[in-house]
Amino acid sequence: MKHKVITLDGAKASGAKGDIELNDDVFGLEARADILHRVVNWQREKARGTARPTRERSDVARTGKKYGNQKGGGTARHGDRRAPIFVGGGKAHGARKRDFNPSLNKRVRALGLKMALSDKAKNDNLVILENLDVKEAKTKALIATISKLGFGKSALVMDGDAVNEAFSKASSNIPRLNVMPAAGANVYDILNHETLVLTRAAVEKLEARFNG
Repeated sequence: MKHKVITLDGAKASGAKGDIELNDDVFGLEARADILHRVVNWQREKARGTARPTRERSDVARTGKKYGNQKGGGTARHGDRRAPIFVGGGKAHGARKRDFNPSLNKRVRALGLKMALSDKAKNDNLVILENLDVKEAKTKALIATISKLGFGKSALVMDGDAVNEAFSKASSNIPRLNVMPAAGANVYDILNHETLVLTRAAVEKLEARFNG
């Protein structure tokens, strides 16, 4: 499919650069809610840290020697210094380890990313820029520029190998405007923003990622 390429000034790119041919295998798929749901759940689970356990009586490194004789000591008949009632003993009914490390087939993950990209293209929430070159790293000037481009309430901007440094600095204080290189493309961030903004270099990187 063909898609219009614009500049940061809002004008259509000149000459043959005015349009870009998007690969239908990457940007032309029919999105499936079940696939996107699986990938987002996998991604959010992978982001969770391991819940650390507490040490119970079998985990504490203390001697198992009895405190004293079974009889004749005049005290309770304790048989283990690791019991929870003693200082330094194990915790009774403590937290158990919970390790969030789900697995998901690579093909499903790749398909989910393609569907997320296709969903933005199909619903006219995809903007393709020639590049992210700005004259100076000024937030106020960048806000005035992007207000004409129809980024919506939130936008995710992707560049090629690395994000333009001046653009990255200028956009760092703009709420709901996030930038990343194409290598960081993921389903959750794409779906979590109203508009997806790709540079020509980002499109090439994403298509090469699936065709390589």
